Amino acid sequence: MTHREILEALSGLLLVLFVAMASSTIVSTALPKIIGDLGGTQTQYTWVVTATLLTATASTPIWGKLSDLYSKKLLVQVSIIIFILGSLIAGFTQNTEQLIAARAFQGLGMGGVQALVQVAIAAMIPPRERGRYNGYLGGVMALATVGGPLLGGLIVDTDALGWRWCFFIGAPFAVIALFVLQKTLHLPVLRRDDVKIDYLGASLIAAGVSIILIWVSFVDDAFGWFSWQTAAMVGGGLVLLALAVWVESRVAEPVVPLPIVRERTTALAIIGSLAVGMAMFGGSVFLGQYFQIGRGYSPTEAGLLMIPMMGGVLVSSTLAGRAITKSGRIKPYVVAGTITLVAGFAGLSFLDHDTSLWYIGTSMAVVGVGVGMSMQNLVLAVQNTVSLRDIGAASATVAFFRSLGGTIGVSVLGAVLARHVATSTTEQLTAMGVPADTAAGGSGTLDIASLPEAFQHVVRIAYGDATGHIFLISAGVAVIGVIAAIAMKPTMLRSTVDIKPSPEKVSAE
Repeated sequence: MTHREILEALSGLLLVLFVAMASSTIVSTALPKIIGDLGGTQTQYTWVVTATLLTATASTPIWGKLSDLYSKKLLVQVSIIIFILGSLIAGFTQNTEQLIAARAFQGLGMGGVQALVQVAIAAMIPPRERGRYNGYLGGVMALATVGGPLLGGLIVDTDALGWRWCFFIGAPFAVIALFVLQKTLHLPVLRRDDVKIDYLGASLIAAGVSIILIWVSFVDDAFGWFSWQTAAMVGGGLVLLALAVWVESRVAEPVVPLPIVRERTTALAIIGSLAVGMAMFGGSVFLGQYFQIGRGYSPTEAGLLMIPMMGGVLVSSTLAGRAITKSGRIKPYVVAGTITLVAGFAGLSFLDHDTSLWYIGTSMAVVGVGVGMSMQNLVLAVQNTVSLRDIGAASATVAFFRSLGGTIGVSVLGAVLARHVATSTTEQLTAMGVPADTAAGGSGTLDIASLPEAFQHVVRIAYGDATGHIFLISAGVAVIGVIAAIAMKPTMLRSTVDIKPSPEKVSAE
């Protein structure tokens, strides 16, 4: 493909990627208001995010495997349609349970979009040249993550719209992306007669991960760490995951190909993506909540305050992408990115309810630089090691573990945050002479405006002080990413789309 043809195809791919990413970031600043209006709790707040990540995670390897067997273009379009339907359903929900279910359905389409855009780009552009185009990806990521919170805040603060438009607004842009891709995206289709999809393995993976995440959300609250419920859920989840590995090792077309996963670069990139995903998703998803509930800013102001992080993503991903294309080396930038990520989260671990905004902004910018240098380049490192026929499964496998890390991070850190907030609020209100049952009830709501002024102050202090704890955990997890990046073998990026010609029959779409 010529440079112009690549840019034309990228226009549709990047548009739909922007819509999918913005659908999450728009909600990030609006979610405290949404959950407050629907009468939800901190646990439900976490699960609105977790449900989307969970279904996106579970479906990612299936989308990737399908892209190795069927038309990549058609699959992108199908995932967009699912995403549009999920967005519309979410906009009409009447309670938090319905919203969680709608977001879970929306996550199916989001997982397809995020995985298949990577696959399509890998099928068009050689790894050595992909660095320069990763700058465009970084720009879209930054625009979605900067513009999304701002747009979400404006929508919530505009009485004529209301929070439901946070879900409706992405639908028309996704429809436009459908038509743009139909006209501009033309990829070769590998025709294979022995097509088999490992639905059993995918189901076992999804079920095992789901059970463990549900356990994380309720342990130490609904039941204890050492209880029969813990034994049943953790044991059951691990058994299902072990069965999934057994199935994947024996089926003809595994969803997560174990030979690829065992390859050194892929295995280390997976570990790095798991750690980076857990740290980034788990940490950043609560920043909007910190600014609004912990500091009392409006949704629009919260969106503006998150700009430093997204600016860091934009600048670092663009500069690192061009440098990688020029040098052909990727490991130094991944190592530097993961180290920077740890430093940024370590800085954010000192947050409390009155930390100065300049300090918060600086630490957020450092986190953004680390994300921009590491996340996308971990995928590129894996894509450089596999042939075109396996590019979908390999890319989706890395995306799967990154999303899995994010899902675990949001769930675990959300549970930690909820425990700290509940304990701190109860202690403060008890010290004020408020009965314990009243204190416990006040700590569970996110509708801060409905509480008495004295209660509001207590809850804001609790949220502001508790947020630093989850960033400290994020920093610790990100250290694993540093270790994985250092252990990666230095390699030069290849200058061809495929390692060698594929034996399958190829036709153009």
